[in-house]
Amino acid sequence: MQTPKVDYRQMSIKRLKEPQFSHLFLLLGWVVYFALFFLTENLIPTEKCFPVHCVLDDMIPFCEAFLIPYVGWYFLIVWSLVYFLLYNVENFKRLQVFIIVTQAVAMIAYIFIPTRQDLRPIVFPRDNFLTDCVALLYSLDTNTGVCPSLHCAYSIGIASVWLKEKGVTWRLKTFVVVCAVLICLSTMFIKQHSAVDFFAALPVCLLAEIIACGGYWKKRLLHK
Repeated sequence: MQTPKVDYRQMSIKRLKEPQFSHLFLLLGWVVYFALFFLTENLIPTEKCFPVHCVLDDMIPFCEAFLIPYVGWYFLIVWSLVYFLLYNVENFKRLQVFIIVTQAVAMIAYIFIPTRQDLRPIVFPRDNFLTDCVALLYSLDTNTGVCPSLHCAYSIGIASVWLKEKGVTWRLKTFVVVCAVLICLSTMFIKQHSAVDFFAALPVCLLAEIIACGGYWKKRLLHK
């Protein structure tokens, strides 16, 4: 069993500025994000949002089974952040900076180019536990603020950082990558996002990768 790289039992508010704990300030990005998310969700009316749609959306059927990886996204985020927080602070910083960059770009887009999707089925093709859960999800999450998709952006960032982790097996890395792919697909199959939202997330992820992991790639290139 691995030993945590930082002993957080010694942490206190007064010691947060010390080098061994200062990386925790990056978690404040979530506070800013949730505040902005709340404002955009409640202050921008649906009729002011541009509908996002493409031909590919019409080719993708609704499939409630994809709710499982969609919800699994939340657990993947928490597990990844906690793991890196304990065992690889450098990768924690990379992942958290990646997330902050994608959050910042997405919030700017949601505010200045507000979007929505009208893909949700009026009547589900099947009636079962998962469709009931999807209906609950629809009631809790509006169809606005969709492009680019943060579900996809975070997943790509998580996969990217896990692939850079030296202390785990390739089986685990493969598992994370498969989870990321399924999560990206899930956003389209349960009609939470348009395919446009996924493709819009790709350049955002590239920017985040450059900012968060530029030093890593620079070392790799110099080593080669």
